[in-house]
Amino acid sequence: MALLESDVPIREVVTTDPEKAKALENDVRAKILDMLADEEMTIEAIHEELQRRGEDKAETTVRHHVNVLEDADMVEIARLEEAGGGTRKYYKSNTRVFSYDLPGDSEQTLSPAQEHTIKELRTLLESLYETHGDDIESVAEEMKPCEYCKTQHYEEFVVRELLDRALLELGETGNLDDVSN
Repeated sequence: MALLESDVPIREVVTTDPEKAKALENDVRAKILDMLADEEMTIEAIHEELQRRGEDKAETTVRHHVNVLEDADMVEIARLEEAGGGTRKYYKSNTRVFSYDLPGDSEQTLSPAQEHTIKELRTLLESLYETHGDDIESVAEEMKPCEYCKTQHYEEFVVRELLDRALLELGETGNLDDVSN
């Protein structure tokens, strides 16, 4: 006899590749990404800003964290400058990580917007699959690690990637801001 039996629905989905997930294991790296989203910074400047934020890390440790982010393709060199016989590297984040909690009453406030979004997304997804369904299924099939795995979750991942990339492009081009104003 079970002491507890509950249907546990999926409430959240996090999509990322394993290399990026590993890079985000450390909260200092998330702080570095946040800092580098706003401006180009050198290792020394990142070190100073982390100290200002209460993270007392050695400069070599900061360099290690930046290298991990760079290896995961989340940070890249934005600019090089000659400096005292050497080269100074300025890093910039190419990845935005949203790590927020919605206010407690937001579920009720946003419920009508969520219903509207579901209706509109359903229409969009039907159109997307009608036009590009074969491509989505083909990519999902390539992602399967074995012949016995189902492609269902891989197709969902591909669709989420398409939506994320479209939202990113709208945000970066200012079109998302235009809609909300």
